[in-house]
This record gives sequence, C-alpha cells and structure tokens, in this order.
Amino acid sequence: METSPARPPHRLDPAGGCPHTVNARLLAGGAVAPVELPGGIEGMAVLGHEALKEFLQHPEVAKNARHFTDLREGRIPAGWPLLTFATVPGMTTADGEDHRRLRSLAGRAFTPRRVEQLRPRIEELTAALLDDLAAAAKDADGVADLRRHFALPLPMGVICELLGVGTEFRDRLHHLSNQVVATDIEPAEAVAANRELVAVLGEIAAAKAAAPADDLTSALIAARDEDGDRLGHQELIGTLLLMIVAGHETTLNLITNAVRALCAHRDQLDLVRAGEATWAGVVEETLRWDAPVSYFPFRYPVRDLTVDGTLIPAGTPVLAGYSAAGRDPAAHGPDADRFDVTRPARPGAVRHLSLGHGAHYCLGAPLARLEAGIALERLFTRFPDLEPAAPEAGLAPHAGFVGNSVRTLPVRLAPAGSPGA
Repeated sequence: METSPARPPHRLDPAGGCPHTVNARLLAGGAVAPVELPGGIEGMAVLGHEALKEFLQHPEVAKNARHFTDLREGRIPAGWPLLTFATVPGMTTADGEDHRRLRSLAGRAFTPRRVEQLRPRIEELTAALLDDLAAAAKDADGVADLRRHFALPLPMGVICELLGVGTEFRDRLHHLSNQVVATDIEPAEAVAANRELVAVLGEIAAAKAAAPADDLTSALIAARDEDGDRLGHQELIGTLLLMIVAGHETTLNLITNAVRALCAHRDQLDLVRAGEATWAGVVEETLRWDAPVSYFPFRYPVRDLTVDGTLIPAGTPVLAGYSAAGRDPAAHGPDADRFDVTRPARPGAVRHLSLGHGAHYCLGAPLARLEAGIALERLFTRFPDLEPAAPEAGLAPHAGFVGNSVRTLPVRLAPAGSPGA
C-alpha cells in the first residue's frame, strides 16, 4: 500500500480546549495525523473511526512502554506530563498474557451481573446528590455547579465505595487525579502529584491488608489467578490508580457532556420524555458525539505500520483520537456532527469507539453506562426545567487534551422567579 505524503505535525495544546474544530480539520487531511506532544515529542494520532478500530485491535500494536523509543532511549524527562500514562504498572500498560492476568483479577467486580447489583445503591446515591444540588442552588440564587455537586460525587462515590475508600480521601483523590491526567502541568508539580497519589493509594492498600473488608481493594489484595499469582505491590497501586481515575473522570465528563448536549438540543430531550428515545440512547449518542476522552495515550507499533495509507514508525507514541472518530463523516455520514439520540446503529458496525475496542476495551463500561443513565433520567425528572446558567461559549474547557469536557457547569434548576428557583 502506498503511504500518504508527510504533513506537518499538529501541536496539541497542553491547555486543552474543545477538540471538535481541530479534529475536523485534521480528519480532512486523513485518518492518521502526526502530532507534537508536550516537550516537542513526536507522536501520531489515529482519528478516523475505521482506522482507529483497526489500530486498537492490531496484533502488532503494544501498550508496554518498553516499545516507546523516546522513553527507552532517555529522551523523556521525569516530569513529562504524560509519563504516568506510559509507565503506571497495571493493565493499561500490559500486553498479552500479562494483560489477561491483570484484567481477569480486576474484572470480576465489573461483570454485567455484578454491576446490575449496584443499581439500588446508585439510585440511592443519585437521589441524595439531587437533594444536595437543590440545596446548593437554593443558597446561590437558584444556580449551582452541576459538575461539582452532582456529576463528580456520583461516580467518585460509587468507585470509592466499591474499593472501600473512605470519604476522607475522596476530594484529595479527585484533585490528584486531575493533576495526573493534566497535560499543562509543570514538571515539578507532575512529579509531586504522582508521588502523593501513589502514597495515598499505598496508605489505603496498607490499611486494607491489615484489616480486610468486603470491598474490591481487599479482594484484589487477596486474589490469585489460576496459577496462584497475585498482584505485586506496584501492580496493585497501578490498578487502584486506574480504577479511581478512569472510574470517575470518564463518567464525570460523560454526565456533564450529556447534560450540555440535551440542554442545547431540547428537541432531543423531548423525544426521550415522549418515549420516542431512551436514556440509554442519550448515553450512547453522547459517547459518540462528545466523547469524555479526546486523545488517550498511548499505544506503540512494534514494527513500522501503515494505517489508512499513513506510515507509523515502530516505537511511536500513538494517541487514540476518540472524539475525532465519533464525528468521522466517513463512518457516521454527512450529519456526523449532529446530536441525534435516535441515530440508528449501522448494521454490523460499532456505533462508537469511545470506550475503546479490542482487548483493552474499558473494563468499567457497564458501570459507566448504568451510572450515566440513572443520573440523567433522575436529574431531568426531578428538574424538568433545568437549563444552563451560562452560555456554552463562556464555559472554560477541561484542562489538557486527554479529557474532554468543561471545568464547571452552572445550571439553573427552575425558571428564574419561580418558587423552585
């Protein structure tokens, strides 16, 4: 296959921003684009739906950072903001049998059956948080930050309860998680945040080892695979880090983005209320249309690969462009940038790739879908007139180019001047 002529790399803005305009421009030039990562590191981003689907399940694409040429040859500094993504021990940086072992030990808590058993607790927590949201709005002239008072504490509460993490750790873990995934953080801050997060998780793990309880952390400490292997200490810490960061940041962005989309497309919300669409459909269309993760690091070809006509040299750090793939016109048609909760699934096709594909498909996907579906249904049932309290253009975007959302989402729960406002 002929390779496409080289095009200049796109410099990814470490401060982030709404990705969709840039994505459309990059996609117009091809499904795979060269990018410049922080620190001038050369990388690639796979943006097209079909190209990304192929790349995510390619047998000669690895996750282990020993294949990352610049890291292996000493060109990545200790405070590089994306270093944790490359080096954290655990299933996101493991391949083959090692990956299967780690995933099987953790995956027992995330089967569809076990997740469904969490429904009553998620509903209970959602109801309590809606009360908190109403109270926050009452104290602030009818306006409250939905992200802070609802979209964040719901998934954080659920994953921390699963892991047996006490409430006293939760604000600190969210703050450190934000720093770990930020791409605009200073090197010294990145190093300090990683050290502190590992220390906090080590403290939690040590407490569970000394006094096991009925929670996932205790189960991970005790678990053995079929060959009797247990998680090593670093693997345990890496697994806890992954579950806490991915277990709340992604769902936080998903809920936030879905609320924004529905408020901006009232006709779509009306379809759901009329029974012509489902809340599950809202979740799936949000995942496609405004993916909670924009560019996810990293995968590395173990040999030179040509993907959709573009050469990706062996050892290149490659980003999965989920937000771009979700609006790829080649896969989703000329109206790919239209939010449509009734959008039919293409026969035999994957609707979106925003939760991954292949062996590394998101372990917590059933939980994220359940949480988001319950959250949206209960939110708009309790507050049917909910509306943004600030223009979309005025909302500050999420820091960094990995996550995709806004930093705050001020909402008015009832029309101004009404008794519930």
